[in-house]
Amino acid sequence: ANQACIFCQIVHNPTSTTRLLHNDEKVVAFQDIKPAAHRHYLVIPKEHIPTVRDLKRRDEDYSLVSHMLSVGQGLLQKDAPQSIHRFGFHQPPFNSVDHLHLHCFALPFTPRWKAIKYKSLRPFGGFIEAAA
Repeated sequence: ANQACIFCQIVHNPTSTTRLLHNDEKVVAFQDIKPAAHRHYLVIPKEHIPTVRDLKRRDEDYSLVSHMLSVGQGLLQKDAPQSIHRFGFHQPPFNSVDHLHLHCFALPFTPRWKAIKYKSLRPFGGFIEAAA
């Protein structure tokens, strides 16, 4: 855990005011503090992994990311089954917090202009969409 990391504080501080939507041995999920869509959740690993660039091509990282996606899909399926769902990660320098987090959206974006923050912006990086 990183003491200065706001997401580590959410994970490891039982008195946190953040309401967890999901909590298991690997990840927690909660609503984004500045939601950009009809539903906007974050799924984060309990282990402090700074960004997507810190993930390696190894089984445990594939397993973690697929678990994060599965948790996000389950939450959106339950809370917004009729909506179109989108999932993805920001790459540095476009990420706001240096703790890996999967954005999980039930569209539409609200307000609509917020969609620009979650476009892939190829070839610059920006947002990496996760295939559902």
